[in-house]
Amino acid sequence: MKIAQAVAFRGAALAVVFAFVTVSGEIAAQPTFGNPSPTAGTETSQKANAAADAAAYKEVEYANKATKGPALVVIPGEIKSSNASFTQRFLPNNIADFGELELSQANFTVLERSNLGNLLQEISLAYNLGDPDKARKVMQVGKLRTTKWIVKFDILKAEQIAENKEGFDGRAIGGILGMFGGLGGAAAGQATSSVQTRDSTGVWLIGMRYKIMDANTTEQVAQGYKELKMEVGAKQTSVLGVSQGAKGGVGLDTMVQRLVQTAVYEIDSKYK
Repeated sequence: MKIAQAVAFRGAALAVVFAFVTVSGEIAAQPTFGNPSPTAGTETSQKANAAADAAAYKEVEYANKATKGPALVVIPGEIKSSNASFTQRFLPNNIADFGELELSQANFTVLERSNLGNLLQEISLAYNLGDPDKARKVMQVGKLRTTKWIVKFDILKAEQIAENKEGFDGRAIGGILGMFGGLGGAAAGQATSSVQTRDSTGVWLIGMRYKIMDANTTEQVAQGYKELKMEVGAKQTSVLGVSQGAKGGVGLDTMVQRLVQTAVYEIDSKYK
């Protein structure tokens, strides 16, 4: 009887362990998604996905992530670039969103702007004007009392600084070869005339300044400037009616996020 009870107990225990492992496996499993594209798996798909992987978001391993950072609020910065392509695409709030995300990843205590409501405008005004009396008054409300820093990220530069284009059009040379006559000359001329290649590359420079201010005095604690290069390009080749093309590069959204990551890495390393 005792042996039967022991066997039953052991079986129940193993069932519990198996269920726990199964549930744990489900929790730990990463989500996977299918690819409904009709070109999935083809050479063009592989090349396009490889380019996208190079531009995809990658988490930064912040040096002092294990150390808890001070409580802070990220306020919308300024976009001082006059480039229309950039200013139409971005608002200061977009950049502040990236800032909140990365500072949280670096283990700073971030009081999100969405929880501040109408206070956000008062906070931004106080610190942009450097008004300590207004700042002290605002920072005495609720959770704001524990805030040590006010942080903002400004875009100071966004401009295309270089562009290069080159190509080959075989029609002129093909016409010359065709003038030599004969089947060989005509065939060579036709083949050469069909060859067309075009390459174009543009390079941008985007610069960001970060500024850390004391939450009680509005005085500047630290600031820094980071600049990254963004390259976009396109390539097109056509031979005997068979064409191949590619275009890509890191987009403005990704560049802004990478600049924020670079700035937060420095904040985490130097000022935590």
